[in-house]
Amino acid sequence: MKGNDKLLGALNGLLADELTAINQYMVHSEMCDNWGYEKLHKHFEKRAIDEMKHAEKLIGRILFLEGIPTVSTLNKIHIGDVVPKQLANDHDAEESAIKAYNEAIFLSGEVKDHATRDFLQQILNEEDSHIDAIEGLQDQINQMTVQVFLTTQVKE
Repeated sequence: MKGNDKLLGALNGLLADELTAINQYMVHSEMCDNWGYEKLHKHFEKRAIDEMKHAEKLIGRILFLEGIPTVSTLNKIHIGDVVPKQLANDHDAEESAIKAYNEAIFLSGEVKDHATRDFLQQILNEEDSHIDAIEGLQDQINQMTVQVFLTTQVKE
């Protein structure tokens, strides 16, 4: 089924967002592992895997719509040198992704591709849960100070 060219462009834009997020989360994960923050390492690693699954789904949808997935494009990656900056950068990335998914969902409705709209809505729901988890960690830092928070992130 040949998809709308503008929608295919939006899907490739979302794919670039996901591929960028994978890289950012993996670097943050490995940094936390290096610092001994095992729980944060696992948190970021799981998030990277979630984003990989989103990228895989987007590639499948683009192919279904007879488009060509662009996997060579990444957006600017923002690596935090401390945990609070990592979380802030990841929050910004998730916020941008949520905005882009909402725009693509709107476009899907405009071009009457309701299956793609529903497909994107599912990923958007997962992105919403990602930002909620990040905000939960940021709240913990604000409530207990970064030093106390980090003591809760070491391997038990």
